[in-house]
Amino acid sequence: MRSKEYGPDLTPPWKRQAPAPEVAAERDLVVEEVATGYCGAVVRCERTAEGFTVTLEDRFGKHRVFPMVPRGFLLEGQVVTLVRPVAARTGPPQGPGRTASGSVAVPGARARVARESRIYVEGRHDAELVERVWGDDLRIEGVVVEYLEGVDDLPAIVAEFGPGPGRRLGVLVDHLLPGTKEHRIARQVTGADVLVVGHPYVDVWAAVKPSSVGIPGWPEVPRGEEWKLGVCRRLGWPQDSAAAWKRILASVNSFRDLDPALLGRVEELIDFVTAGQED
Repeated sequence: MRSKEYGPDLTPPWKRQAPAPEVAAERDLVVEEVATGYCGAVVRCERTAEGFTVTLEDRFGKHRVFPMVPRGFLLEGQVVTLVRPVAARTGPPQGPGRTASGSVAVPGARARVARESRIYVEGRHDAELVERVWGDDLRIEGVVVEYLEGVDDLPAIVAEFGPGPGRRLGVLVDHLLPGTKEHRIARQVTGADVLVVGHPYVDVWAAVKPSSVGIPGWPEVPRGEEWKLGVCRRLGWPQDSAAAWKRILASVNSFRDLDPALLGRVEELIDFVTAGQED
């Protein structure tokens, strides 16, 4: 008789591989294929005659297709099994859904015609992060987000925008702390129709929770050293800030992945630029 400890295949318990965690192959998730070492972001999942496949896009924009086999990928160095996203397996969710910001989703809602009011953020990464979490809300509200590439010229930019009643401007600034250059510039332009708010971080990267990125914490980078490259060096990542940002952004799925210091400020800006305006 077979021992129950061995199972039907007679494999000793100590030789059996523990099942790898299942991870939904959501778009932009960055993984590494175990057999080839190919690293890329998920573009799509498809059903083929041989089974389900996942298409990955590398940092150069090239695509490769891999079978979604058990234990076939690495995520942050851990072996995982990629599975289809829940929506693809089960169809539309039942009951009221939620946007990435936590708001009640409005299925089939069309984007509102853009308001005259705007939200400005410092750079492209800030804009992409705001879009990832608040994009659905902003389209329904008709709010456009643009980026400045820094705040040194903010007074001139505000003057050119021409804020006024029904044409409000909200600005999100990095490292907005008393005594900083950013704080002095913000005081010059803040008024009844201009609101400047900010978070305490040197860069918006650090507004993403380390646990979501899979790191113990954001490293300290000495003043005078380029912050993003310094972070990459200390985390052992390639010295490529574009690739690093893609990795960080892919780890953000909802407001839960962001620090409250950023969440509250963005919500404040959205409320400011939409307050008292007719639909």
